[in-house]
Amino acid sequence: MAIFPKQNVSSSTPLSGVDALFADLDGVVYAGRGAIPHAVESLNLVAQHLRVGYITNNASRTDESVAAHLRELGLACTASNIVTSPQAAMGILSRLAPAGSTVLVIGGDGLISEVKKAGFTITDSANDNPAAVIQGFSPDIGWTHLAEASFALNARTEAHPDGIPWIATNMDWTIPVERGTAPGNGTLVSAVHLAAGRMPVVAGKPEPAIFEEARTRFAVTNALYVGDRLDTDILGANRAKMRSALVLTGVDGPKQVLAAPEGQRPDMILTDLRDLLEPYPETVVSKKGAITVGTATVHVAPNDVDIVIDQAGTGLDLLRATCQLIWRSGRAIYGFTVPPQAYTR
Repeated sequence: MAIFPKQNVSSSTPLSGVDALFADLDGVVYAGRGAIPHAVESLNLVAQHLRVGYITNNASRTDESVAAHLRELGLACTASNIVTSPQAAMGILSRLAPAGSTVLVIGGDGLISEVKKAGFTITDSANDNPAAVIQGFSPDIGWTHLAEASFALNARTEAHPDGIPWIATNMDWTIPVERGTAPGNGTLVSAVHLAAGRMPVVAGKPEPAIFEEARTRFAVTNALYVGDRLDTDILGANRAKMRSALVLTGVDGPKQVLAAPEGQRPDMILTDLRDLLEPYPETVVSKKGAITVGTATVHVAPNDVDIVIDQAGTGLDLLRATCQLIWRSGRAIYGFTVPPQAYTR
């Protein structure tokens, strides 16, 4: 049942008609160990009426350790609310490797735990003739681990003339840490890719598998997914045909969303998670092509590429309207002169 049944445009919120809310974690719920402002109270309000799940590409932590972190922040949460890329990877592994077979695992506790729960035998050596390689992030991964994966993937057998299956939990090129930005699992996978000459099957965002895992576990058909990255969160939700909202508290900001390519464009744009509970304005297109969203109206000047603001409105409505104007035009952002008010917050 939807938390806010749709009655009319003015009362419709991002959660109208939604049967579950799924949220990314880093950049949406927390930054490092601390909560993002307004995230915890907003999610607790939503959870009073609607099921809430958390989808994360992080393969280094178990679902229970993630849930414990969220409880420390003040969220009502158990391991069942957490959907991880290792969990999504188990569905792929089960289709590609025989049940109970030996699997070479490159990764941390989050991945090792899920491989054990799925009934596979774990090895860290290519000499054990593994039936598959599965790779996830851990800060302790070194050259030796990557080399073992390469040795296993380069082996050829009668059963696997092209090599054994290789699954990556995710392909995030970077991860945010307390000291800044560091190489992510995608960077480590790339090292193995160069040695093995092929790419893995990927379970995490932006691939649909992790979203399907969430959809199946929660038994929902019309969920909303909230993320802070266009190239993983929004692209992944769109590929999974799940409604999406970009929240401007993490990686991607107004400039990035204005320039978002087709496939990475969210259904909604939020300042922070409080906007989940606020009316979301409808996009209105005039006969002359002007776009109105809430209190902001924009159009393209005749015979020019200048975007003209008819009403200043609020910063968020102006951003929403300008995005719609650019996205509906069929032209890239560099085909326009965009006024700074549209992306300055």
